[in-house]
Amino acid sequence: MEENSTSATLSQNLSDVQRVRHEKLAELKAAGLNPFVEVRYDQQNHAAEIRDHFEEFEGKTVSLAGRLMSKRVKGKASFCDLADRSGNIQLYIRFDNVGEEAYTLFKKYDIGDIVGVSGEVFRTHAGEISVSVRQIRLLTKSLKPLPEKYHGLTNTDIRYRQRYVDLIMNQDVRETFVKRTMILRAIRRFLDDQGFLEVETPLLVANAGGASARPFVTHFNALDEDFKLRISLELYLKRLIVGGLEKVYEIGRVFRNEGLDTRHNPEFTLMELYQAYTDYRGMMDLTENLYRHVAQQVLGTTKIVYNNVEIDLEKPFARITMLDAVKQYAGVDFNEITTLEQARDLADKYHIQYEPRHKKGDILSLFFEEYAEQHLIQPTFVMDHPVEISPLTKRKPENPDYVERFELFINGWEMANAYSELNDPIDQAERFRMQEELLAQGDEEANTTDEDFLNALEIGMPPTGGIGFGIDRMCMLLTNSPAIRDVLLFPTMKPLD
Repeated sequence: MEENSTSATLSQNLSDVQRVRHEKLAELKAAGLNPFVEVRYDQQNHAAEIRDHFEEFEGKTVSLAGRLMSKRVKGKASFCDLADRSGNIQLYIRFDNVGEEAYTLFKKYDIGDIVGVSGEVFRTHAGEISVSVRQIRLLTKSLKPLPEKYHGLTNTDIRYRQRYVDLIMNQDVRETFVKRTMILRAIRRFLDDQGFLEVETPLLVANAGGASARPFVTHFNALDEDFKLRISLELYLKRLIVGGLEKVYEIGRVFRNEGLDTRHNPEFTLMELYQAYTDYRGMMDLTENLYRHVAQQVLGTTKIVYNNVEIDLEKPFARITMLDAVKQYAGVDFNEITTLEQARDLADKYHIQYEPRHKKGDILSLFFEEYAEQHLIQPTFVMDHPVEISPLTKRKPENPDYVERFELFINGWEMANAYSELNDPIDQAERFRMQEELLAQGDEEANTTDEDFLNALEIGMPPTGGIGFGIDRMCMLLTNSPAIRDVLLFPTMKPLD
């Protein structure tokens, strides 16, 4: 009685198409052919290798598995398209080759069903590389229809929420995520060859430092303490430099409690690396070489196109100080600004919004963001930031109001952020104290003092260069993707309700 009631409720809730598919599944089960009991299929080949090496495969038997994407039944001979991870290939299924029982079952298969086939590779009279099927087996029954073939899946909200359908329907999406994997592989190979050691550091931390961002907070029941999800990888990696590892990097998720837009997702992938006995200029050289290596390995060229604009990664990256960038693009020379009052008057004149806690260096940074960033299309290192916005960076000896720091900009985006790392524990303690003051004034992105990190610096950290790369933005750039959600398999989405 209970099973009949469940079936009746299911029937009421299903569309006509889904109802037919459920009925087909019931028929298969009744005939002892439940497709969901299949546990293994000997998939020996993929579509792309057969297409790319047809001469080697012609006339040979292959074994494929994948999803039916189209089906054209014509009497006792039919064609269909099978999709696997590498792409599509045409299947030719003939009554005489597979037998009456298998052919009758095949005619009832639906678009979206997953099958295993074996047969001989040939080329049709129309010139299409195909497989003449000798055996076909239903491995999984699809109970919901895929989007209509010719229009595909174009609704971006559904694409991001149902990435599994997006990957089925859109070959270019699959290619984007294959390239993402290739990018990560190329980065690791480059750094490993340079003698860097890949490490892992905690995601759940008591003190989320290393960047200016508001963290996510969670409660650890076992200790009855609040912990945070990390916003950066920096402070733990520097501890490893103190420990003598000299060259370390980590690629991992970080979490920042911020808004969503085309370049920001609250959960994203960051790579940070630290190298002892170098500085931010050493990091510039490494960055140029890394970008060229990755582009060449993944795309086969160092001249890439993003949004119809060619970006040349082969030429030496431009270098400009933040002061000079603001002077060039805003027509304002902050070398002539000597007081906070003058900086505020200038911001008012140019309609730059600032907060009461902001110092002269903060206002310089606001001018840069407003006037300069969008012009930095070709790779450009913006150097020598004000100390107020750089709490973990060494001061410039000749001008201590500024620090040895750069940000890499490409296509108007910040792509990397690097320092000559501050290794003076006394200076670092004072910077933390200033951050605590900002926190007390309401700056939710300010750092808090990390006593154990200060202890590590007192043990002694060698001169060090460090850098953080936004992996998702690099993937956007190298795959010509318009939004960060296009390079995240499962981006953060607002709940439907």
